[in-house]
Amino acid sequence: MMEVDFIITWVDMDDPKWRAEFDKYSNRQDNEKNGVSEARFRDYGFLKYWFRGVEQFAPWVRKIHFVTSGQVPEWLNTSNPKLNMVNHRDFVPEEFLPTFNSVVIERYIHRIPGLADRFVYFNDDFYIINHISPERFFKNGLPRDIAVFQYNPSWSQWYKRIKNNIRIINRHFDKREVMAKYHDKWFDPSYGSRARLNYILKPYGKFITLRTPHNAQPYLKSTFEEVWDAAGEELTATSVNRFRKVTDYTPELFRTWQICRGNFEPLNTYADTKMFPLLIKSKQAVKAIYNQSYNLVCINDNVKIPNYNEVMASLDAAFNHILPDKSSFEK
Repeated sequence: MMEVDFIITWVDMDDPKWRAEFDKYSNRQDNEKNGVSEARFRDYGFLKYWFRGVEQFAPWVRKIHFVTSGQVPEWLNTSNPKLNMVNHRDFVPEEFLPTFNSVVIERYIHRIPGLADRFVYFNDDFYIINHISPERFFKNGLPRDIAVFQYNPSWSQWYKRIKNNIRIINRHFDKREVMAKYHDKWFDPSYGSRARLNYILKPYGKFITLRTPHNAQPYLKSTFEEVWDAAGEELTATSVNRFRKVTDYTPELFRTWQICRGNFEPLNTYADTKMFPLLIKSKQAVKAIYNQSYNLVCINDNVKIPNYNEVMASLDAAFNHILPDKSSFEK
């Protein structure tokens, strides 16, 4: 049976030490321009449901690597044999710390001590709410993924960063060769109408941006090593960005490289996964959790959510309804 690890990153913005460092290095004007807000860091107390979901619905996971800047939730049972407590200093080069830029942290995660060759990366707003098998993430030893193009407008700050990735991809891969070699993976029937641009752009000679579903993302550790060998200069140069900047390279660089190498098995990852922007879909999120309508859900925070406390209380009740019992990861 193949070994699969989970990685989850977490921040406690109420930690006085973390807050002092954040304030020391942050520039409010630059942060606003680059999409850095309180919603990116605040914790609303649902982390215990992430651990409960893993234990209840994905007990097959070999190890959970819990990544922070040294913070430890007071309720967390750090002696659990499946839990590896990881400090940024354990894998991010010292000269780039402290960092508040998730894409910098994420590009170094393959260096986490003891990490399995196959792993799934979670943001802390992504939850398992139904039974899920290892084959959801890996098949024939390869990550499951969807390889479809999507036009992304350049005015979006996030997609400007995605396009930085594509420039590296086009330097190292010939699109026509890739799509011919792995034709069946690019035109898998499960993609449905989402693959329409694959057909339209088949003759076009350059990669454009792929769909980037916000998901629990499976990776091969070897993918990170390959990308670092090919683009280490760019990744190192932008690791100085303590906060998000438009010059960043995002984790989609590693995901797209993995797809271009053919190191994936096709899966329409939208089928069992749903992202709920709480600003507009909080009621739908609550209903989906109660009904366990999906295997994976993303609860996407926003600083402008009206009735924030009421929304969070409703979500807490929904999570507690399906995951009422403490996990072994709780004291």
